[in-house]
Amino acid sequence: MPNLENLKKQAKLILRWHRERNYPVAAQIRGLMPRFLNMPDSEILAANFKLSDAQDMVARQQGFASWQALKTGLSTTSRKVKSSPSKATIVCAEPQLFVTDIKRSCEFFREKLSFSVVFSYGEPPYYAQVGRDGARINLRYVEGLRRVGGPAIESTVRDREELLLTSLTVATADEIKLLFLEFQSAGVTFHQTLKKQPWGAKNFVVKDPDGNLLLFAGPAN
Repeated sequence: MPNLENLKKQAKLILRWHRERNYPVAAQIRGLMPRFLNMPDSEILAANFKLSDAQDMVARQQGFASWQALKTGLSTTSRKVKSSPSKATIVCAEPQLFVTDIKRSCEFFREKLSFSVVFSYGEPPYYAQVGRDGARINLRYVEGLRRVGGPAIESTVRDREELLLTSLTVATADEIKLLFLEFQSAGVTFHQTLKKQPWGAKNFVVKDPDGNLLLFAGPAN
């Protein structure tokens, strides 16, 4: 569960980045705050942006409609911690895919896999993040992939060895079937269709426009 004090610090950091005209934060603001949706980076950084705006932005990142909704949600579900944790806990991971065309990759994730574009940075864009539910994937443009005429790993080797770039999971057997049927209806290219594995999982593998292999998995029963 996110800690409210840490989220307050995160909001203050976003506000400081805005005041310092840190351009990457402009893309994040545009992706999360509707009133900045159609504004270029320069206008976002010149606009009036208060701590309350940064707090609402943090709340949206956590899945809440507003800062007040976030505080209410945390207060109703929080549990008292009796002692300090004995070790740090990693709560999120964001795999990064190397791609040759950020715009094309964003369109693929949005139109074929029903992800949304969290942010896209640069003109032309060279870095972006897409997300669906709790999953986040970073997309990094690498000019070298285009210059050498293809992916860094030869495609036949990647396909034969099933060199997966990222794994995404759902909670139930029904959901993995629904997800497969959804992608199938969208005309997604599969490296492997839905299959029950000996270790008690069902999974399938999607191939993106750059040939990256994306595993989607769930329980078999």
